[in-house]
Amino acid sequence: MSDAENVKALNGLLNGIAQRVYYGKSEISEELLKNEIYPDMSQEEFHALHDKMRGLLKSMAVADMDQTQLDAFLTAQTRKHGGVSAEQAAALARFWKAHRTRVRDSLLSQSRWEPALRALDWRVDVQTASSRGRASSTPVALVELELGRNGQDSEFLCLEFDELRVNQVLKKLAEIQKNIDSIVHHS
Repeated sequence: MSDAENVKALNGLLNGIAQRVYYGKSEISEELLKNEIYPDMSQEEFHALHDKMRGLLKSMAVADMDQTQLDAFLTAQTRKHGGVSAEQAAALARFWKAHRTRVRDSLLSQSRWEPALRALDWRVDVQTASSRGRASSTPVALVELELGRNGQDSEFLCLEFDELRVNQVLKKLAEIQKNIDSIVHHS
């Protein structure tokens, strides 16, 4: 293959990997990419190239690399034994410049729970007099949650908490935060 053909083939491979991994096109398989883009390459060579490019794209995507980070990363990859050639690094840089935002958006949407919390509003009301004329100063927290699935209208959930319930919710949130912290610090 000429240099231009190599660059074109590598761009096709990177696009195919992105289509499958980040854009949900499950019909694009490693075998399809090999047969369409690299029909003359052995299965072992193609598998190694595919895995290397997929791994590099994953590293770039997970770090959401900006141009400075990308340049440093690709420079290191070109100097590394078994890394990438200068032409491959250039192709990766062009690909990432064109696809970074879309890959990032795809990763964000894949990691989002549904239904998602779209908004939260709250206030504390203090009732100053009861209907029977007795003075009361019991605070009540009112919380309105806006929940929704992607592409659908929101649903609203209104909750009312007295002081005891607010304290119970805060305690549970502190427990959740503690559990999250323990998982993050052990990873």
